Amino acid sequence: MNKLYVSHWDRGWLFACSLVTSLALSAQEPVIANGIVPDAQTKQQILSRLKGLYGENVVDQITVAAVTTPPEWRQTVLNSIQPELKNVTKGRLEIAGSNIQLSGKVPSEAIKATLTQKMTTGVSAVYKVKQQLEINASEQKLIDQALGNRIVEFESGSAILTPVGQRILDEMAIALNKVGNKSVRIIGHTDSQGNPVTNLGLSLQRANAVRDYLAGKGVNTTLLRTEGLGANQPVADNSSEEGRRRNRRIEFEVL
Repeated sequence: MNKLYVSHWDRGWLFACSLVTSLALSAQEPVIANGIVPDAQTKQQILSRLKGLYGENVVDQITVAAVTTPPEWRQTVLNSIQPELKNVTKGRLEIAGSNIQLSGKVPSEAIKATLTQKMTTGVSAVYKVKQQLEINASEQKLIDQALGNRIVEFESGSAILTPVGQRILDEMAIALNKVGNKSVRIIGHTDSQGNPVTNLGLSLQRANAVRDYLAGKGVNTTLLRTEGLGANQPVADNSSEEGRRRNRRIEFEVL
């Protein structure tokens, strides 16, 4: 069987498409794509989609050869590489013949539902989709309960924590030290006001500021990863002040 593998060891998960082509993605450091695809256009589109998720960490080891694929194989693979896959840890996405199976761990039921919906939307009736996603239940619940519905606050337009934000993080440090050797991703979000590029940078700066503050409270920073998403994942309507306040947030995701 011809196979295509993509490996990424930083997020601890495995992605595999197999039939005439197999694609494996795991998480930690570089994303390595290798195997056989039917044409150069398919190769380029797969690499482009992966680089859109993981940037220049993608290492190309894909070979083009005259192989046969099931109907709509290329589009099915591309549809399977969804942005939400970055939320999956220790996972596997496998496309074998007409069967698509996604397994692994996700931080919440909401992400699980979103992934399931996106994996099935627009897929040809030729393919059967099955998901076996598990929730990082106990550790994530502990972190979610510690944060509650509170917002980690910063001074306006900056990555400087307010006293209220610091007090919340004092409690979060206690909770984070209870999850053992589990890695945790700190995700910064902004509202939609202002320049999108500036917001993206600010969201990462705030996530980094949270990490640095937690380090001062004894949290092992080798287990903390940071990410800034700007205004790309709102949880409320940005047209109201209350909605914008809710969107300016920090999230903690157990990996």
